[in-house]
Amino acid sequence: MVDDHGQLYTIEGIAAGMIMLFTTYLVLNATSVYTPGDTHISDMQLEQIGTDALRMMNTPLNGSLSESPLQDIIEYSGNGQYGFDNASFNTMFTNYVNNRTGSAKDNLHYYATVTYYNLSSQPPTTGSLFLASNRNLKGGEHPVRVTEWVLADKTLPGDSSLWSEPQYPIPRAVLVEVLLWRD
Repeated sequence: MVDDHGQLYTIEGIAAGMIMLFTTYLVLNATSVYTPGDTHISDMQLEQIGTDALRMMNTPLNGSLSESPLQDIIEYSGNGQYGFDNASFNTMFTNYVNNRTGSAKDNLHYYATVTYYNLSSQPPTTGSLFLASNRNLKGGEHPVRVTEWVLADKTLPGDSSLWSEPQYPIPRAVLVEVLLWRD
């Protein structure tokens, strides 16, 4: 051995490197990356409010075997052959979604459509009709989509070309889709 000072520097360098790696390991494991998970909670709450409102509207009154209010709204034909009871939907839906436990009302807006299966087109496609809204969607909002299937006897566009003799109204399932957002 010529000089043992070189070995000491080598051991000191290895120890310092291990200390730096261990410190880096501790620092990286101690810090957490922030993910904005709380932003999805308000969307889930808004979706649940809309789903509950549509389910309540699609439940027959007093548990009877009669039609639900939402079925009556879809089957309404006072606005022409393909019309819906827009005013009743607007009143009932906004009352359900804007109701709170306190005295202040919530300020939720919606845009609702009815999607149906168009049997007369080849190949069969889906069609969509406007149901109701309390404000138009402008593009800057962050809406959530809620849906509810409704069994209704309703004549919709394209049904008249299916049969030579009218068999109206046609029993079918339609999908009520609502975009719901908060200001």
